[in-house]
Amino acid sequence: MLQLISDLDDSEVSGRKVLVRVDFNVNISNGSVGEDYRIRMSLPTIEYLAKRNSKVILASHLGRPQGKQSLFSLEPVAKRLSEILGKPKVRFVNSCVGASVHDEINKMSKGDILLLENLRFHKEEEANDPLFSEQLASIADIYINDAFSTSHRKHASTYGAAKLFKIKLAGFGLSKEVKYLSMIKENPIKPFTLVIGGVKIKDKIGALENLLPKADKVLIGGAAAYTFLKARGLNVGKSPIDSEHLPWVIKALSTYGDKILLPSDHVAALFPNDCSAIMTTSGIPDNMAGFDIGSETIERYSAEVGGKGSGTVFWNGPMGLFEIGPFANGTMHIAKSMALAFWRGSKTLIGGGDTLEAMKKAGVSEGEVSHVSTGGGATLRFLAGDEMPGLAALSEK
Repeated sequence: MLQLISDLDDSEVSGRKVLVRVDFNVNISNGSVGEDYRIRMSLPTIEYLAKRNSKVILASHLGRPQGKQSLFSLEPVAKRLSEILGKPKVRFVNSCVGASVHDEINKMSKGDILLLENLRFHKEEEANDPLFSEQLASIADIYINDAFSTSHRKHASTYGAAKLFKIKLAGFGLSKEVKYLSMIKENPIKPFTLVIGGVKIKDKIGALENLLPKADKVLIGGAAAYTFLKARGLNVGKSPIDSEHLPWVIKALSTYGDKILLPSDHVAALFPNDCSAIMTTSGIPDNMAGFDIGSETIERYSAEVGGKGSGTVFWNGPMGLFEIGPFANGTMHIAKSMALAFWRGSKTLIGGGDTLEAMKKAGVSEGEVSHVSTGGGATLRFLAGDEMPGLAALSEK
């Protein structure tokens, strides 16, 4: 059982330096933050601590920089966080360890918020370097992990440094993720419907092996569907096939074929940017590839997702190449069906950055689903029952 920040008395956090590992890995264009859902998810934890007079020190990574690159600076995130909080400027320091960080922390008053520079400007972060972990741990009295989406990685900020704190706790965002995903993994409210899309089957196999026995229906779309259709002996043209994991797909269809639904029609084209797409119900022509589920499949899948007023629906991965207009229809309909299922009383969960982006494009708000997981890879790893170093570190003595 994870210990939450709310399990501590206010007196235990008042005036203390609290290091909060957040996930502010957001899109930044021309110095401005785009989709800020991950920032907003951290607000309950940040505001809880600030209102209790903690000195709140935020640490995050951004992208995959090669050394220190201004393109990957978190400074625009500090500005956006200030705008959201509506408070005096969130402090920012252009490092995450060292004398300049300690100097900035010494200037903080109770309730102040400081954002450190990108952790990945130091290669020691991803290497879980012991010295770097000690440097991170030295800047605070209490450690909080509120970044579920990075908790599957054994990095310095999620594991090495966390282990060095006597008081290490879960933030509200991480706790919510664990609560909802544990429900899906262990005891989903029936009927349980899985909607699986996206491209890479290999990333989803562990989760599917855990969830297939519990699911009542499994709806397969996106590029992943073509490996399943190939396993059924159907013509998929030039659609992407995961040949390496085809044997696993054949076995899954043999064991759970009665609950796995596959597309019966497709939107096919010569290339992704060719708008002269065709609708086909008799397999995909040899010179074409499938880029979306067809209208008949949309109707079937939408009825399965949105037609119930109870149970659980978990959606991971778009139904097609939704970024391009002619191939967005399937994903948009599933997003709206998820909202319908929620309003009718189902527990609805969305996982993965692409799926969140698709939901927003469809005009479905975060308030129209029960939970949006920021995890992506971490979500699938958790559902697969894999080790989660960031969570394990919070439980270690």
